[in-house]
Amino acid sequence: MRSAARAVLLAIVVAVAAGACGGRAPGPLGTEYEYEEDLKIALDGSATLVVNASVPALVALRGLPLNTDPRVRVDELKTQLRELYSSDVTRVGRISNWMRRGRRFVGIHVSVSDVRALNKVAPFAWSTYALREEGEQAVFRQALSKPATSGAAPGLTGDEIVAFRLHLPARIRFQNSRFLDRDESRPAARGNIVTWEQRLRERLAGKPIAYAEDRTPDVMEVRMDRQSILYRTLSLFAIAFAAALLV
Repeated sequence: MRSAARAVLLAIVVAVAAGACGGRAPGPLGTEYEYEEDLKIALDGSATLVVNASVPALVALRGLPLNTDPRVRVDELKTQLRELYSSDVTRVGRISNWMRRGRRFVGIHVSVSDVRALNKVAPFAWSTYALREEGEQAVFRQALSKPATSGAAPGLTGDEIVAFRLHLPARIRFQNSRFLDRDESRPAARGNIVTWEQRLRERLAGKPIAYAEDRTPDVMEVRMDRQSILYRTLSLFAIAFAAALLV
């Protein structure tokens, strides 16, 4: 029994470690994504973005000139990815890789000082990013366009899931994400994380992943407070501390 418990614990540790290396854990530990953009944005527009994707998905969705053979030399693949994602406005950090279902996956960590400049980089040119202030709120919009190619993805069925995840620094007032394959609003996770999901075949066909508040198609939109959660927490703490001193 003890050996079986140790085996289960080891499997969980390995799965979590794989997720920490840039991949989305499969099965009960999370949804398997074939292509995922994980964007963490600050109110000043600076952002970090992690792209977790299979090489075939990068070829199909972004038209990147990559070798889809899983036996490709990893060092050569990483060098090529670093060149593709590096630019005057982006800095590429760690690039990880792993295998899943016979396909090579990569995790590319990118930082940018202004998220609105991301579409100047070829792998992100299918999106336009907007961040502006409207009264007491800040509005973020990411508008998608049709992928670089519309042909079949090599080795993929089309049922695979494409995802866009957004981590926000302030309280969300509106967001337009929906459940996958269901026409129902999807609540934010942990209060400030929003995820949009779509089948690969639908993304390849350019079908809208969401509609903005003004009904513009293929736009992911979020409205949030102009004050960050951290700032509000520190302000409340300072007020409480000052009140305690007065008492």
